[in-house]
Amino acid sequence: MRKIFLFLLFFSSQVNAQELNCTVKVNSETLANANLTIFKTLEKSLTEFLNKTKWTTLNFKQKERIDCSMFINVTSFSSDQFSATIQIESSRPIFNSTYTSPVFNYNDKDFSFKYVEYEALIFNPNSFDSNLIAVVAYYANLIIGLDGDTFSSLGGSDAYTAAQQIVATAQGSGYRGWSQSDGNQNRYFLVNDLVSNNFTPLREALFDYHSKGLDKMSGDLKTSKEQIKTALIALEKVNAVRPNNIVTRMFFDGKSDEIVAIFSGGPKMEISDLLEKLGKISPLNASKWASIKL
Repeated sequence: MRKIFLFLLFFSSQVNAQELNCTVKVNSETLANANLTIFKTLEKSLTEFLNKTKWTTLNFKQKERIDCSMFINVTSFSSDQFSATIQIESSRPIFNSTYTSPVFNYNDKDFSFKYVEYEALIFNPNSFDSNLIAVVAYYANLIIGLDGDTFSSLGGSDAYTAAQQIVATAQGSGYRGWSQSDGNQNRYFLVNDLVSNNFTPLREALFDYHSKGLDKMSGDLKTSKEQIKTALIALEKVNAVRPNNIVTRMFFDGKSDEIVAIFSGGPKMEISDLLEKLGKISPLNASKWASIKL
């Protein structure tokens, strides 16, 4: 089990281990007569880039690295110009069990980049050198930040700040997804909402849901379910300020199936109030909430 971030920060000088255990898949199946070599090279280069870069000053043991994946679906390319989507997922282990809980599940459809086969991928936080590097570095920091929030209250703040810096550096690049003028469901709003005081209840709920709820299930299942229920109801505070916001949608994209499983079994408890709240907070998952039996 990874130790909470404050503990890791205290001992950061003792170990220089990377944070991510990331699987990268680059898919080009929809492209006719595509040269598969360049996509395999890109896949390998991104895997090494994400897993060998030291993203923070925190120390992770090998078994503590964050399991995550990035699935890049290339929709078109010409020479060194690529258009794609990228699906990002991450999970974290649950104490005293073999279960891993989904934390981050997000699909970014504004992903275009330039790439020359075998070019070196190097991240410089102070300059914009490549949209490919900027996008995957941004999501690496979000993965670390969200993971940190599940282990200690507001524990992901430093990683979110790093992601914000990437946004600020990339805004003048001309690539979509970095600016508030590109719509309200993009990289700009995702990290800015996460650091906004209006979204503090959601970040606190991440900690309560995981560390006070899931991590305690092997000891007291009913109390743990009560903690998870309380954490979910707290999301109403965020929804009241900004309904259908990108962060809450991201949360339920990762958690909806897990929530159904948690409250469909185990010790019986009163959940009619929870189901009412979930229907208001995440109406897109109404059919799933309806499948939970009282």
